[in-house]
Amino acid sequence: MEFTTGFGWTRLPVLAAVFVLGSVLTVSAQIIPPFSPAAAVPDDEAEAAETAEATPDVNDPDVLKGIDVDKLDWSQLAVDAGTASEIAAAKKRAQAAAEDGMNWSSNANANGSSAVTVKQSVSSFWDARIGADMTVASEPRTMSELLAQKATNGGNLQQSSGSAWAAATAPGAGVIWDKTAVEARVDPGAEQSKIGASLTKSVPLSGDTSLTLQNGYSVNQQGTTALPGVGHITRNYGTDQSAKVTITDTGTSITAGQTLSTTDDKWLRKVGAEQKLFDNVTVSGSVGETSQGAINKSLSAGFKKSW
Repeated sequence: MEFTTGFGWTRLPVLAAVFVLGSVLTVSAQIIPPFSPAAAVPDDEAEAAETAEATPDVNDPDVLKGIDVDKLDWSQLAVDAGTASEIAAAKKRAQAAAEDGMNWSSNANANGSSAVTVKQSVSSFWDARIGADMTVASEPRTMSELLAQKATNGGNLQQSSGSAWAAATAPGAGVIWDKTAVEARVDPGAEQSKIGASLTKSVPLSGDTSLTLQNGYSVNQQGTTALPGVGHITRNYGTDQSAKVTITDTGTSITAGQTLSTTDDKWLRKVGAEQKLFDNVTVSGSVGETSQGAINKSLSAGFKKSW
């Protein structure tokens, strides 16, 4: 029997060489670590590849399509590195400090002085507050300002003045009254002091109409007792009663009341009305009796806005 192959004996060494070379390459592939493109590419070429990937393609979709860039609120990017909870806590601490601290306000008067008011909350349980109302005189800077101040104040320079006060609002006594308000004021310059209290009761009527009843009591003192036997002290006791009907829908309120003090020998009655025109503009008028027997009439308009 004769056995032959298509390769022939002359090609056997070549096949053996190919077999040996394949075995060597297989062993080398198992020893050499996996191929890393980053390690194989030089640094300059790698940076160029990263730049090419970061550069947007003209065929990429436009993420700002349909958005007006000028209307974007860029201030939202101005945020501290703190977390949202830390920012909220900081805002609460700032608000608490503003509420617990002193509140100052100042308004210029027509005569050149300034009306300065300062107040501070003492306790939130009874809404207790303390403060001072001051009139701060302006210092004349020229001779003409000096002469003008003397002419306005009867030949004397304008003097600063002020009074200190304390106020508190407390609950009432069940169904008898709803709210109790107490206030005390001392004016050292004028040697005057006053303490007063008021009791308020609100009664709903029909619909948007309500009735508010109020009784007030006060004691006014003139003079001081710095030295025993020196000076003269006078006290004036007074009381007032009032009833106010308020119509919320129309912004109308009607008030009727009367006052009595130790300096007067009779009740002095007074009626008034207030009408809200629009926004914060109101018109009010009143007619009342005086201790001399004349009738006191008044009509005023006011604008009040808080922000």
